Amino acid sequence: MSLMSNRNALFLLLPLASVAWAEPIGEVDTVFKLIGPDHKIVVDAHDDPGVRGVTCYVSRAKTGGIKGALGVAEDKSEASIDCQRVGPIAFAAPLPLQQEIFTERISLVFKKIRVVRMIDRKRNALVYLTYSDRLIEGSPQNSVTAIAVDPSTPIPVK
Repeated sequence: MSLMSNRNALFLLLPLASVAWAEPIGEVDTVFKLIGPDHKIVVDAHDDPGVRGVTCYVSRAKTGGIKGALGVAEDKSEASIDCQRVGPIAFAAPLPLQQEIFTERISLVFKKIRVVRMIDRKRNALVYLTYSDRLIEGSPQNSVTAIAVDPSTPIPVK
């Protein structure tokens, strides 16, 4: 495989890599635990892989204690999101009307936190929703934020 093919393959995989990872921004302790880490609220940044210039900040509870240290704790379903324009907004390709841009497990097996991008075509806005789900029963607790895009730059939709 040529060097150019390797670069092209890497370029194609970069959006997938950004979906999988969150960048930790900070955390605060909420409950002291004598054994194991404290319960916390963590804040992570998620760059939108389909929209250059947009970053979403998600805060959520993280369970500590022995279960948290062993990675078997189930984190609470509450989360908050705020997405911001952090640079010029640009679209590499047309976007689906709704797309999951981030997911992360928040329990050993059954529970995930998700961030979904939706397009409000009428208002030319990007709408971001965060919620958690569980294999058997999800949670209705959610948070939403939106970014208005300059009307001179219509959001390209698939």
